Amino acid sequence: METKTLYRYISGDATVSEKKEVMDWIESDQEHRKEYLSLQKLYYLTIWQDDATVALSDNISTRSFFTRKLRIRKLIEIAAIFIVAFPIAYACIFWGSEAQKKNAGMQTIYVPAGQRALITLSDNSKVWLNAKTKFTFPSNFDNDNRTVTLDGEGFFCVSQNKQKPFIVRTGQYNIKVLGTEFNVQAYKDNTTFETALLKGSVQIEPKAHGKQIRLEPNNKMNVVDGLVKITPITQYDSFRWKDGLLCFDNNTIGEMFKKLELYFDVTIIAQNKQLLNHRYSGKFRLDDGVEQVLKTLQLHSEFQYEKPNDNNNIIIIK
Repeated sequence: METKTLYRYISGDATVSEKKEVMDWIESDQEHRKEYLSLQKLYYLTIWQDDATVALSDNISTRSFFTRKLRIRKLIEIAAIFIVAFPIAYACIFWGSEAQKKNAGMQTIYVPAGQRALITLSDNSKVWLNAKTKFTFPSNFDNDNRTVTLDGEGFFCVSQNKQKPFIVRTGQYNIKVLGTEFNVQAYKDNTTFETALLKGSVQIEPKAHGKQIRLEPNNKMNVVDGLVKITPITQYDSFRWKDGLLCFDNNTIGEMFKKLELYFDVTIIAQNKQLLNHRYSGKFRLDDGVEQVLKTLQLHSEFQYEKPNDNNNIIIIK
């Protein structure tokens, strides 16, 4: 991958085809991901310097860069829109079309598999984004409401504003709040939808016809294959993904594999069907990756796993 292309992607100047090319390249190899992360960190560190000059070249290995002026005013402009927490992870920024930028100032962030990100919105609301999540939000909220769009999983700490409700749009439901803390899981390719309320109050409105549902604190609403269920929250560790932890509490290994597939963008083929009913409780660091989870499970259950033809996206359990 040419450094020029990566730099255009990071700075928001890449074409649609270049964005796809970069995303495929990042996801194809762990070393590519590290390469991208290093380049992105260097880019954002540089814009903290007024009139800083960075040299960029075609040679990735030399880490040299061709010259470009970056002013502190631009940094303030970016920081007012969002903050990505680098110690947590990195996110890939998809800039909208020129028309979108002029009309609404919409920004879209995509968090790759195995990563997470923290964003501060213009109203000081904070949003943690989990792996494989796409999040769209305006540079500044308008006078009527604060509307964002989520495809994936996010944990929201919303600043209270009674005159301007905060709305999270997902594929199946819209979630309306005034000021609260809640977790939403709504991946468009998954039939499961979940909203868990920790503080405040939320109103969940189906996009199709159906009645509105108001959640009380410490309750969650699950939708699986169209069936709605409201239950108390009994396990708060499941929200610690925002702290970099993947937690299980007496879950079947089959349930664990589904989480691993979701968060790490892998396909797990279990030839040993009996293994799927075994149960396990424990915590894992997301940064350690899917294989660390499998190696730990091997200490408790007898199985082997392999990646056919060195394909990192397919894991066969024997």
